[in-house]
Amino acid sequence: MRRLLIAIPYIWLLLLFLVPFGIVLKISLSDYALSIPPYTPQLDLSTGWQGFAEFWSQLDMENYWFLTDDDLYWKAYLSSLQIAALSTFFTLLVGFPIAYGMANAPEHWRPTLMLLIILPFWTSFLIRVYAWIGILSNEGFLNQFLLAIGLISAPIKILNTDIAVYIGITYTYLPFMVLPIYATLEKLDGSLLEAAEDLGCTRLQAFWAVTVPLSKPGVIAGCFLVFIPALGEFVIPSLLGGSDTLMIGKVLWEEFFSNRDWPVASAVAIILLLILVIPIILFQRNEQKQREAGN
Repeated sequence: MRRLLIAIPYIWLLLLFLVPFGIVLKISLSDYALSIPPYTPQLDLSTGWQGFAEFWSQLDMENYWFLTDDDLYWKAYLSSLQIAALSTFFTLLVGFPIAYGMANAPEHWRPTLMLLIILPFWTSFLIRVYAWIGILSNEGFLNQFLLAIGLISAPIKILNTDIAVYIGITYTYLPFMVLPIYATLEKLDGSLLEAAEDLGCTRLQAFWAVTVPLSKPGVIAGCFLVFIPALGEFVIPSLLGGSDTLMIGKVLWEEFFSNRDWPVASAVAIILLLILVIPIILFQRNEQKQREAGN
């Protein structure tokens, strides 16, 4: 029974991560062809070890080299990293005060506040994104409200800009930031703050000296939960961003469905996965070393 319990997560990773990853990796090493599917595999497992040996002897990385020749791809990676990083920062900027307020609210109010945070998930993701089109457009609610109160004299262009993408990602992934931070702050021992104030700290100093450091696990978890999906986001940049909004998710979709170049698209996906996985592994190793040093 113990071996079965340990094997379950490994089987899950094998079926839902390693096998799809292997398929995408195989396609990325294939050649483009006018066929269905639109590629010719270099690795033919039907011939056994002989086919595997021929594959290694004729291994061709032309799809990966192609990504380095065309500056569209590395510009898309850099733009995606910038948009994802700034969106994560804005989400943290908005989400931390919300989580802090929830953690310090009366206990009988906390389930209601939690429900309000989760409530947007009950609505379709596409509907929520489309709603922002009606809010941010030139004739949308936001411009009409600003015109009505006299703050602006003409509609400002927000839709089809990077600002709209930041707003959409921050709104969409806000619960992923709030919930981990709230779970951490809720367990915070209030006597630590009282002790800090007894030792001469003001409430603000106690917040920075006690609350912020102890909330680090929740902040890190929330940042990962926002940054990782935001980096490969496709729907929000397509609906709220303009033609100048360059993200790797849009490029990936174009390669798969418009150009039908599955090998290049698979190579783009593999590089994107490495960009995400390698920093996470390095971070986890650093955290483990710090824990071992502390022990």
